[in-house]
Amino acid sequence: MMDGTVLVADDDRTIRTVLTQALTRAGCKVHATSSLVTLMRWVEEGKGDLVISDVIMPDGNGLDQLPKIAKSRPGLPVIVISAQNTIMTAIQAAEADAFDYLPKPFDLPDLMRRAARALEVKRRINPPKPAEIPERPTADLPLVGRTPSMQSLYRLVARVMNTSLPVMISGESGTGKSLIAKALHDFSDRRSLPFVVVGSSDLQGVEGPSSVLTRARGGSILLDEVSDLDAEAQARVVRMLDSLDDHAPRIMATSQVDLMGQIEAGQFREDLFYRLGGVTINVPALRERVDDIPLLAEHFLTRAERDGFTLRRFSAPALELVRTYSWPGNVRQLENVIRRLVVTSSEEEISRAEIEAVLGHQPTMEPMRGASDGEKLMTSVAKHLRRYFDLHGGVLPPPGLYNRILKDVETPLIEIALDATGGNQAKCADLLGINRNTLRKKITDLDIRVTRRRKLM
Repeated sequence: MMDGTVLVADDDRTIRTVLTQALTRAGCKVHATSSLVTLMRWVEEGKGDLVISDVIMPDGNGLDQLPKIAKSRPGLPVIVISAQNTIMTAIQAAEADAFDYLPKPFDLPDLMRRAARALEVKRRINPPKPAEIPERPTADLPLVGRTPSMQSLYRLVARVMNTSLPVMISGESGTGKSLIAKALHDFSDRRSLPFVVVGSSDLQGVEGPSSVLTRARGGSILLDEVSDLDAEAQARVVRMLDSLDDHAPRIMATSQVDLMGQIEAGQFREDLFYRLGGVTINVPALRERVDDIPLLAEHFLTRAERDGFTLRRFSAPALELVRTYSWPGNVRQLENVIRRLVVTSSEEEISRAEIEAVLGHQPTMEPMRGASDGEKLMTSVAKHLRRYFDLHGGVLPPPGLYNRILKDVETPLIEIALDATGGNQAKCADLLGINRNTLRKKITDLDIRVTRRRKLM
C-alpha cells in the first residue's frame, strides 16, 4: 500500500483516469488536471506529496515548471512522463532535477513502483549549475528510440552524465558507442572543456599520456576501442589513471569485444578493466530493437532534407523491408544506406526494389570470430553462414546469395594461389585444377590484380 497525495497533470483523459484509479486503489489521494496552471496552483498551496506530469500540455511545458516546483516546494518529487521519447527528454528531465522519467506508453506497474519509491525517498536537492557553463548544444544525434532498451539507456546516461565515474560503453560496431560518449560530455558540466578521443598512437612514448591529459584540461577523455591497445599502451593508461587528481578529466572507453574474454586469454589487463568499469553502458544492436528502425529511418530522411537534399519517403513495402532487415552494420549501416537512397532515388517515394538493389551490394558477411586454429574450412564456413542467416532474424537475405558466397570464397582462393605461384597463371590454373582461360576470366570478373614475381612454391 502507498500513502500520500499525488498530483497528476496530463491532457489525456484516459491517462488521468487510469492513474487516478490505480493510485486510489493503492491507497493514495489523487488530484488530476489537464492544466499546468492548475497544477502549479496546487503546488503553491502546499498540496501533494508527489507530482506526475506530462511534458507537452495545452498551456505550457511540464519540464519548464520543474525549477518553479523545486523553488516553491523543495523536496517535492516529480515523475515526468512523455511521448517525446528521445535522449534529450531524459537529459532535460534529469537536468531539471526530476525524480524520475518514463516514456509513453508507460508500463503501469513500473510507474506505480516508481511512484511508491518517490513517496518513500526524500529528494536530494542538487546545487545550481555554475552560470559560466555554456548552454547545452542542440542535439542532432541518431540516439533515437522508443524501445525499453533505449529508454533505459537514456535514463542511465542522464543519471551519470554529471558524475566523475569512469564509463565503459560496450556494443557492436556501428551501434553509436562514440555518440553516447560525446553526449555524456556535451550535456555534462564539463561541456565547456575539451573532449579528447585517444587511440594507441596518442599513448606512444613516455610523454604520450601526459600530453593527452594536457590536451583534455579537465574535460573528457575517450579511449576509443580500448581493446585495440597493445600491452605497452595498456600499461601507460593504468599509470595515467593512477596519477589522476581531483581536477582530472573524466575517463570513458568503448569496446566492441568481450573484454572479460580477452582478460582470460591474457590479451587485456584485468587492473585496467576494473579501473575503467565504474559505470557500464551496453548499447543494443539494431536487430535487438527492431521497432526503432522505422523511427531511425525517418530521422535520417529528415536529416538529409536539412542537408539540402529532396525530402523522400518510403513506400509501405519499402519501409517493411527496412524494418525486417537485420542491419549487421547497425545504425551506421542504416544511415549510409538511407543517404545513398536519398541521393540515387529518382522518385519522391523510395520503392522496395530500390532498397533491395542497395542492400544487395552491402557486405555479405561479418568477420568470423572465435574460430579455432584447427577448425576445418567446411566447419568454419558453415558457422559463418549460419550466423549470416541468424542475423536476418527469420527474414531471407537479399536474392543472389549463391553467387555472392562463391565470390567471397573464390576471390581469396585465387589471390592466394596466384601469390603462391608468383603470378604465373599457367601454374596457378594447374594448381587449382581449372582451365587457363577460365582462370583468366575469373581474374577479370573478380577484378583480381596479378603481380609477377619469383615463385615461392
